[in-house]
Amino acid sequence: MQTRHFGLTDVGLRRRHNEDAFLADADLGVFIVCDGVGGRAKGEVASRETADLIWEWLKREESLIRALQHQPTEVEIRHAILTMRQAIQNACYLVHGMGEIDPERRGMSTTTSALLVGHGVGIVGQVGDSRVYRHRGGQVEQITEDHTLVNYQLKHGLITPAEAESSKSKHVITRAVGHKDYVEVDVSTVPVEVGDKFLLCSDGLHGYVSEPEDLAYLLSLDVQAAAEEAIRFANAHGGKDNITALVVEVTEAV
Repeated sequence: MQTRHFGLTDVGLRRRHNEDAFLADADLGVFIVCDGVGGRAKGEVASRETADLIWEWLKREESLIRALQHQPTEVEIRHAILTMRQAIQNACYLVHGMGEIDPERRGMSTTTSALLVGHGVGIVGQVGDSRVYRHRGGQVEQITEDHTLVNYQLKHGLITPAEAESSKSKHVITRAVGHKDYVEVDVSTVPVEVGDKFLLCSDGLHGYVSEPEDLAYLLSLDVQAAAEEAIRFANAHGGKDNITALVVEVTEAV
């Protein structure tokens, strides 16, 4: 599938430096957003390295990625799912190793949301609480699931939605790339059609979004205007964290 995209990252209004990173390779159909964790432990290094390492692993499988863009078979789709999982797990192992070698980087880690756009199908890899949304026909759907303490408590009926909204643990993540040498990666498939738009974003944006539908206006805009509006929206609502928005539009079938 052919795509257009535009991405922006912003430090926000409260932080001194930006630990978010994003990567876009329209030729391969690879799009990645990472949100570093660690502060002085170099979260910005973890996010940048993770985005690059995921891309490098997928690039090594370029023949598979190309096949995914032209009427992929079920076998090719299953292989792409496995490759996405391996790419993120490899990044986890290497980022953790960097922290073990360099005391100044010890403890650094990052979230990641990665999207691979193929013909009629998208492969989504997820660790942490960055998100992927899909906009189709005026409706917005959250594709990923947050790996946070609050989301775990909600799923298991330990707290109510109202309690979750006011919880002081809203941003405590339960999975991260690099925190340990292995991480469980969620990988899923999503149908892709011409006209679909995808938003990959850090919690500096979606932390101000109550429901996916709140993003409908933003994602009705052109990709550049949508990314710019995402940054403006988050800063207008407080800008408490770094903000990253990568908007991808599927423009035509190959």
